[in-house]
Amino acid sequence: MKTSKILHLHSTFNLGGKEARAVRLMNHFGHQADHVILSAEPDSLSARDAIDRSIKVSFPKDAPSLAGKPALGRYRQLVEYYQQFDLILSYNWGAMDGVMARTLFSRVEGLPPLIHHEDGFNEDERKKLNWKRNWFRKFALGGSQALVVPSGRLQDIAQSIWKQPEDKIHRIPNGIDVTPFDKKPQRGALPGFKKAKGEVVVGTLAGLRAIKNLPRLVRACAAAGDNVRLVIVGEGPEKRVILAEAEKCGMADRLVLPGFLKDPSRYVGLFDIFALSSDSEQFPISLIEAMAAGLPVAATDVGDVKSMVCQANQGFIKDVDDEKQFAEALTTLVQHEQLRQDIGAQNRMKAQAEYNESKMLARYALLYGHALGRPNFK
Repeated sequence: MKTSKILHLHSTFNLGGKEARAVRLMNHFGHQADHVILSAEPDSLSARDAIDRSIKVSFPKDAPSLAGKPALGRYRQLVEYYQQFDLILSYNWGAMDGVMARTLFSRVEGLPPLIHHEDGFNEDERKKLNWKRNWFRKFALGGSQALVVPSGRLQDIAQSIWKQPEDKIHRIPNGIDVTPFDKKPQRGALPGFKKAKGEVVVGTLAGLRAIKNLPRLVRACAAAGDNVRLVIVGEGPEKRVILAEAEKCGMADRLVLPGFLKDPSRYVGLFDIFALSSDSEQFPISLIEAMAAGLPVAATDVGDVKSMVCQANQGFIKDVDDEKQFAEALTTLVQHEQLRQDIGAQNRMKAQAEYNESKMLARYALLYGHALGRPNFK
């Protein structure tokens, strides 16, 4: 059986939604492919710990950089590097220079096809997309074989703003293996955490980045009651900002920051409520994991979040600019245990019915297999 060589171009490879999905696909395809991963932030590689040890993967230090100002010299170096691979998979704005290089030098012989994945935007494009980036994306994506998006909103943007043809855009909603979330969570899975009697645990899985607006979640938990404990699983540059907000709100002794933890099925069920306070999301995998674990959700109304949760939960998804309503939604869930259980059960059923990963894996296998000329790639 032929082994394909796949190059991944990431904006960052710290574990988040897009990285978790990429790792899951790598693990699923097993020995059918060898992988090389480049990150525009070379030291942001925490997602590598989730890659199965049997997978052949490397993180070269001598590869051309994805970071830097657009320049033909840089692009030429990338294109020369590309020629040793069978397929290029690029992810988000931080990898767009790699996409542009492939388009500008598309006539060079021996270049592999490129499939780009777009999962959302950073803080600087939360309220309004950057016109320069829109122009850059529009041109750069012209040489790609396909563009993959998880959400309806991104599909609309790709067509109307980036002017990509409809047949190039593939909307593949995120999915997970829901089965492990049926099991009881492991009590020791959250280091240093032990739930006290009468305590309500609000939890989230998020990179500690500005776009996640975790200080908003800290303030909402402080307003929800003295019996609320907040657990934020993730790593990132905003840790000091979050700690400062917790100190300011009197939440410092009720905030748990365990860092990155793999295998969410081991600990997500320890939460009573799952919360998303982001300024921007699209189709978050962490939300699917929480639903599969039977949790109710309080969240900001971003991306496809509202349509993802069950109908009974939709009233707890609030306008992203209305922090008071978000805090009130969280408070209502904190105060009503039976409501939490009822909504959580409905979320679990929806996750099992609609977000099981089997469909997602099959669609990615078909797309990648077509690009590789391997119809049996699965």
